[in-house]
Amino acid sequence: MSGSLTLPMLALILFCVLAETAREVCFKQAASENALLSALTKPVTWLGIVFWAVELLAWTAVLEHVPLSIAFPLMALSYVVIVFAGALIFKENINLRHATGVFLVTAGVACVGVTGL
Repeated sequence: MSGSLTLPMLALILFCVLAETAREVCFKQAASENALLSALTKPVTWLGIVFWAVELLAWTAVLEHVPLSIAFPLMALSYVVIVFAGALIFKENINLRHATGVFLVTAGVACVGVTGL
């Protein structure tokens, strides 16, 4: 394992962030009904599981090459992307406190990302 973050590995981490976001959007869409068993019969639930499996494989590849102390904090970008996905797709509200938290997470990720390059 190298001790640095390469551009291909950064791209793979960003892919993991997008796969995680897609998974959460699928699960949220499936959870629109109250019944758990009903959610399990929806194709969107199974699509979310596929995104999870693909992310698992990609994340394992990342961890082969990037130190966990760099890779894992970069995955915090998923918090940011999921907030925006919730706002865009599900019309969820983002108040000032929430937006400030998202900004701070982004700033922290930027610090870790620059450290790893």
